[in-house]
Amino acid sequence: MARLVGVGMGPGDPELVTLQAVRAVREADRVFAPSVAIDAVGRAESIARAARPGVAVERLVVEMGAADSWFASAADRLVTCLEAGEDVAVLTLGDPNVFSTFSSLAEGVRQRRPGTEVATVPGITAFQDAAARAGMVLLDGTERLCLVTALDGPGGLEVALRDPEAAVVVYKGGRHLPALAERLAAAGRLDGAVMGELLGLPGQRLCPAREAAASGPASYLATVLVPPRSRADGYGVEGRG
Repeated sequence: MARLVGVGMGPGDPELVTLQAVRAVREADRVFAPSVAIDAVGRAESIARAARPGVAVERLVVEMGAADSWFASAADRLVTCLEAGEDVAVLTLGDPNVFSTFSSLAEGVRQRRPGTEVATVPGITAFQDAAARAGMVLLDGTERLCLVTALDGPGGLEVALRDPEAAVVVYKGGRHLPALAERLAAAGRLDGAVMGELLGLPGQRLCPAREAAASGPASYLATVLVPPRSRADGYGVEGRG
C-alpha cells in the first residue's frame, strides 16, 4: 500500500538535512511542500532543492485566513496520489512532529483513506540549531525543557517561567518579541536569553533577546532560548546577520 511520509527538512541550512530525509525525498513518487503561491518557492522546498538538486516538488498553496479549507484541499490532493499507488512525501521545516502542519494533514488523509500508512522522518529543530550557534547547553543533569508557542502573546510563558531549573524555548512569537522580552525581564529571566531568527536562511540573525526586542518585532520564524536561571550569566552572543 502507498504510504504518506512527513519529512523534516531542518531549520534552514541544507547541511542540517539528514541522510534519511534525502533518501525519503529521493524514493518518494510524489513530493509536496507548502507555499504561499503556486509560483513561490516555500522554505521547506528551498532546503530540499539545495540538499537534492533537481527534485520535483508540487506546491500546496496556503491561502491566508483559510486554514481549514487549505487542510481539506491539501488532504484531498494527497489522497488522490495515494489512491494512484504513489508513495507521497510532504516536506516540513524542522521536525514533522513538533508544531508542524503535517500532523493535521496526516489526520485529514486518515479520515479520507482509513488504513493509510503514515510515517515521519525526524528533522533538526530550530531551537537545536540556535543553541549550537549560541554555544548554549540547554539542559544538563536534572534540568527540564519547556517548549511553548507565543502566537497569541507572552501568556503561555507564565507557567514555564516559574521553574528556575527549566530551560524555556519560545516558538512563533516573533511579532510579540518586545512583549516577550518584558515578560522575561519581569521574571528575572531576560539575561542570557538568545533570539535566533531565520537560521540558515537569508536574513538570519542571532543575538541577545534583549537586543532583538529593542529593534521591534521579529519574523514568524524567530526562536527565543531562555537558559535555566542558574546558568543564565554564562551566555550571551554578539548580534550578527
